[in-house]
Amino acid sequence: MSQSIRELVEFIYGPEKGESVVSALLDRVEKRVAMISAPPVRGEGRLPLNESDSFMITYGDQFRRQDRLPLECLKDFAEEKLSGFLSGIHILPFFPYTSDDGFSISDYEKVHPDWGSWEQVSGIGSSFKLMSDLVLNHCSVSHRWFRGFLEDDPRYRDFFISVDPDTDLSMIVRPRALPLLTPFETATGTKHVWTTFSADQVDLNFACPDVLIEMIDVFLFHVQMGVQVIRLDAIAYLWKEIGHPGIHHPKTHAMVRLFRAIVERYVPWVIILTETNVPHRENISYFGSGDDEAHMIYQFSLPPLTLDAFLREDAGHLRDWAATLPPVDGKTTYFNFLASHDGVGVTPAYGILRDEELSGLIRSVEERGGLVSYKAVKGGKVPYELNINYRDAVAGDQAEPQKIAAKFLAAQSLLLAMPGVPGIYVHSLIGSGNWTEGVRQTGMNRTINRQKLQLDEVLAELSAPSSLRALIFTGYTGMLRIRGEKKAFHPASPFKVLKAEGPVFALLRGDIQRGRVLCLVNAGSRRAYWKVDPAAELSGELTDCLGGQHFNGASDGIDLEPFQVLWLEPLSQP
Repeated sequence: MSQSIRELVEFIYGPEKGESVVSALLDRVEKRVAMISAPPVRGEGRLPLNESDSFMITYGDQFRRQDRLPLECLKDFAEEKLSGFLSGIHILPFFPYTSDDGFSISDYEKVHPDWGSWEQVSGIGSSFKLMSDLVLNHCSVSHRWFRGFLEDDPRYRDFFISVDPDTDLSMIVRPRALPLLTPFETATGTKHVWTTFSADQVDLNFACPDVLIEMIDVFLFHVQMGVQVIRLDAIAYLWKEIGHPGIHHPKTHAMVRLFRAIVERYVPWVIILTETNVPHRENISYFGSGDDEAHMIYQFSLPPLTLDAFLREDAGHLRDWAATLPPVDGKTTYFNFLASHDGVGVTPAYGILRDEELSGLIRSVEERGGLVSYKAVKGGKVPYELNINYRDAVAGDQAEPQKIAAKFLAAQSLLLAMPGVPGIYVHSLIGSGNWTEGVRQTGMNRTINRQKLQLDEVLAELSAPSSLRALIFTGYTGMLRIRGEKKAFHPASPFKVLKAEGPVFALLRGDIQRGRVLCLVNAGSRRAYWKVDPAAELSGELTDCLGGQHFNGASDGIDLEPFQVLWLEPLSQP
């Protein structure tokens, strides 16, 4: 494996630098690894995940309670409400920061002092699989590395990228409608520094080997503190080169392979998740050859296509897209989600939804209180994200709590049925809605889905059986409990998208060894009929795992009520 590391480093930095970079890198890696306590290692080449695994995505300061630190409140909530339902927690950046709700990091090795300490983070990791973010594309302007750059400290002189403002950068792919270069006054004069996401987030220069060595040390430090899954934030933009679009650079993929090679050699229980909010074909490229880049990738197309299915009451695009997914094999899998701290990405739906369907999606989101964020392109700007709470996006047309919950949970059932591992945003799990007041307070569209809550108020609502929060949370955790009992939902379990029409989505999970579950969802407000696809190979009596109903597997079809979900399995399975 060391040869693999050597080859990757030489590809990235060239053979002349390669030898010295490898030596310095491995010296730093081995010093850090000596401080890491290894848990039991997974089977060779297999992901340490199964059907019981799912993750809640949350901020570290999501819950507040008098006389308790936010991270202690998060642990309180998780242990009281999630044990037995979810196995993992993705705590979004919990470090000191200056903007972007945590993604402009001032110190990669400290916990935000107002939230708690590494003791609290590791405590959560002792009860749940812990996922954290490696925000490696950029850091805060307040980080000591950038302060050193401004002071012309020779240690940090090459840590950032300064460009002549007259340089033609028009071909650079922009994820935001903001200037790419930001002027800063330094000890040697004004420098225009590369800032992909904002003027407060300065891009790191991975062409400088010291940046790579520092960031791999940060990666391993997180492992030392108990992190088992590491999300490589905004990884697609990592490597910059004038004359290249600045996204998916071959050396970016080589960087992912290098992280993977280090994981396989030194910390083989760790899982790498890449965050690449791009069109589907580009996204799956981060699987590499299947065993040399990411272990998991986000299903970025799932949120907009699921929303489209429920808004138009037609699951056709969702069916067609899902049928193209490469099979899972136990070495890699998908990280499925519908909502997150960000909005619903539009870019992953390009090439799948027609222009008029995208326009309709945007119109519906705005009608339901949502907002639209734009990115810069040649000749103007285009939508890249719909900012809205996913409950209101899907079920904002419903008035009664029971109907809101039914429609929303029907959409969420798709997330749980799809091949891969579910990632569930905390506000979806507890049934929150749009926080428009937050947008007025911050001026940021994304705040609409980032409300922080008083823990005791949330617990009181969850204890009131007829409240909307309780209806959604109870329904959600019920599906999670059943999912965890069915080996057909294992991340490596086969899947087959079945023929269906209109609002019906039909998915077969499992095989003879694991058992089979037929997942049916009606995304429509009227009764729908699913004509049995012979590929489902149904026979005998079928039982709905969720509701206990019985169906004749030999019948020609199955009637579905509005927004009904069925998880059907044969009564006699191995």
